[in-house]
Amino acid sequence: MNPQAFFEGSDRLFMRGAADRDRIAAFMRETYPDEVARLVASADMIVDRRFVFEERWDMERTHVPEVFPGEIDWLHQPGDDPEWIFAFNRMRFWITLGRAYALTGDERYAAAFADQLTHWVRTVKRDDPANAKAWRTIEAGIRMEYWVKAMACFEGSPAITSEVMEAFVTSMTEHAEFLMGVWNSYNLMSNWGVLANHGLFIVGAAVPCPRADDYRREAARRLAEEARIQIDDDGFQWEQSPMYHNEVTSCYLDVVTLADRGGYELPDPIRRKTQDLCRVTALSGKPDGHELSMGDSDDIDQRDLVVRGAVIFSDPMLRAFGGPVMDVDAVWDLGADAIAAYDAMPAEPPRSTDTALHHSGNFYLRDRWGEDATFVHFHCGTLGAGHGHSDKLHFDLFARGEDILVDAGRYTYVNKPERFEFKNASAHNTVTVDDEEVYTPVDSWGCSRLSRAVNRRFVAGDRYAYAEGGHLGYQELASGGVFVNRRLLFLKPDILVICDEFHTASAHAYQRYFHFDSRGQVAGDGRRFAYDSASNAVDLLLVGAAPQGRLVETRLSRRYNELETNLTLRVDDHGIGPLHLFTVIGLNPAGRRETLSAETVPVSSNFKSVRFDDATIQALNITKGERAFTVVIAHREYASPTDTFNADGCTGFGEVSVFDRGAGETSVGTILVR
Repeated sequence: MNPQAFFEGSDRLFMRGAADRDRIAAFMRETYPDEVARLVASADMIVDRRFVFEERWDMERTHVPEVFPGEIDWLHQPGDDPEWIFAFNRMRFWITLGRAYALTGDERYAAAFADQLTHWVRTVKRDDPANAKAWRTIEAGIRMEYWVKAMACFEGSPAITSEVMEAFVTSMTEHAEFLMGVWNSYNLMSNWGVLANHGLFIVGAAVPCPRADDYRREAARRLAEEARIQIDDDGFQWEQSPMYHNEVTSCYLDVVTLADRGGYELPDPIRRKTQDLCRVTALSGKPDGHELSMGDSDDIDQRDLVVRGAVIFSDPMLRAFGGPVMDVDAVWDLGADAIAAYDAMPAEPPRSTDTALHHSGNFYLRDRWGEDATFVHFHCGTLGAGHGHSDKLHFDLFARGEDILVDAGRYTYVNKPERFEFKNASAHNTVTVDDEEVYTPVDSWGCSRLSRAVNRRFVAGDRYAYAEGGHLGYQELASGGVFVNRRLLFLKPDILVICDEFHTASAHAYQRYFHFDSRGQVAGDGRRFAYDSASNAVDLLLVGAAPQGRLVETRLSRRYNELETNLTLRVDDHGIGPLHLFTVIGLNPAGRRETLSAETVPVSSNFKSVRFDDATIQALNITKGERAFTVVIAHREYASPTDTFNADGCTGFGEVSVFDRGAGETSVGTILVR
């Protein structure tokens, strides 16, 4: 095929021809010189056949280059993890070659791309069973995106001969025919289906082949069905992993982009659900724009997706979360015209800084918008299938641009002890009963003894925010069932109160876990612990009967195949019958720690003139610096007949109430839950 004939249809691609490519390159050199230098250095490695997967959205990262001094072996597996083969055969590194060519005009990059492309097409045949790991449907779909995005950068290069273009188009067509024949209930429900069918759509929209219209229409039909079943009504992709949510988001953004370029209509609900996905990406991210390490996810700056969504949907809310200037990756997908369009957009964050995703069971509390905000995430939802972890009732804490309490991450997909070390409940900031797991892992992807999330509640507010949830994972313990419930109360901007409730008639041991980020220092005794980092001074108080808190060395993984040590606070409690445990966390700027104190106070009935027992209702007096609060939490109903409580002189009613004692508040207070 004549290369120029392919490139003449450049409106089908993600950039509008060589002129658009050159404008993008000029923007990159001016705005992101460090990224340009990094990208060119990475491309030089690829020319030398030295491969490492460290790009922003490499799903399974590696950190030690694999070198092929001679012919490339596309099925080479360096170690026990087949994910290396899968990542290798996605060829994201060809996009790196393409961008380096656009930035430098160096023909070495085009020659390496042409050589590697034709070698793969010639040697990795689909009908050879030995190549099965290179021809999974997920890789086939991802390749179609990466190949098209790479090829668009090489317009005008003499290395892209008619023979190279013929191999490219012929293989793309073969991929499309393969994907047309794969459609089942697994693909309907899994991110695999979205990744595969978005690739099928890209072939139909971008590649001149006889059945292009069929590919595009069938892909759009499948993607619409997948959007209806996979994307919750709150906009979260159901697998409970921000990274795979974002992979799905990127795929749908690709589809909408090429549909807009080609003037193709998309069936409902693709456009609407794609914007929903982008909004969840924005609202669920940490204040620094990174995704949470929830489920099988890495610490990744996700703002390129937010920027793409802002431009495609002209969405001011997304613009508020996308960063000050056009993103370094998004510009290649949107084209140079998007730079000015993004700059001119108004930014309008939501009025409320608290967000509830009720369908997926994820709640996000903030004291304000901005990268230095305090941010709390609470999860009480489904497992989310293979990429989900045993993280019911887990919470994350982030303040002043830093992680404080973190999810341990994922580390590996290989079916070995490390996989379960990071998936188990003890790797999360949650609770366990009798050291029993909430889920029983079967292998890397499956679990038995699934549990139901219940009792989810959420209250947003300028002064206070509240989230609550429980689960039924311990209802069938042989030693007696336990209903576990967690309440989080955020006294903005700097106090977090956690109440863990264990409703049972039996004797049990209880474990609470608090995983501190490794970049700070942790110290403490049995009840009071301090975390100090570059920007934060944090106190954690254990309030209640006789908690036994101890710091233990654990591990966290910010990115796939990376490990580092950190300290985790493990708290052991025990009791017969119902037990309610409090944790109070105070946040301060580094070097400006305010004294934090918290103690339980008795709660009595105003009408019956009796003291309520602790199993019914409890109160805490909390002081931090010059601020003081009384927090009252009822564990079960207490008003029979009509009644109000008295907690250290505060009269009120409700299940969760807050009195601002520093402001002289002693009557009614703020009722968060009635």
